[in-house]
Amino acid sequence: MNSLIQNTQVTKTRKLVYTALLIALAFIGAQIKILGSIALDALPAFFAALLLGPVAGAAVGAIGHLLTAMTSGFPMSIPIHLVVMCTMAFICWLYGYLNNRINLIVNSTIAIILNGVGATYLSVLIMQLLGMIPTVKEFFFMLVGPLLLASTVNVLAAAVLYSLLKKRI
Repeated sequence: MNSLIQNTQVTKTRKLVYTALLIALAFIGAQIKILGSIALDALPAFFAALLLGPVAGAAVGAIGHLLTAMTSGFPMSIPIHLVVMCTMAFICWLYGYLNNRINLIVNSTIAIILNGVGATYLSVLIMQLLGMIPTVKEFFFMLVGPLLLASTVNVLAAAVLYSLLKKRI
């Protein structure tokens, strides 16, 4: 019984250490900007979702986006970036939840579309509702390309790394 308790503690500690390491890597990715606050901070979050589960993925995703927004000077305003942070947390959570429930390629495709297109549309729609932009269409089409590119790079790199490392970790 005592060894079971110790093993559980080791597992919790290891998961916490991996999560902290992936948050640190998200900060590094936050410095690799594609456009404004669009960066490679999500790769560690998607990897965390696959390796450590949905909650760890959501935490790394939320913190990673917040770090990117902070180092970019919150270009779309703090409220919009808080919405994006929550959206990112949900998408990473879903990615981790669907892991081992559906094919990794299908799961990755869903994550890319939700993160690159869905989150973009939601953010732009909220910006219009708050009076920050006149119409959704122009701003959406300006952002969707770079966000879709970043999303594809982040998700596919995380999926490849997970496929290569899952049996070694």
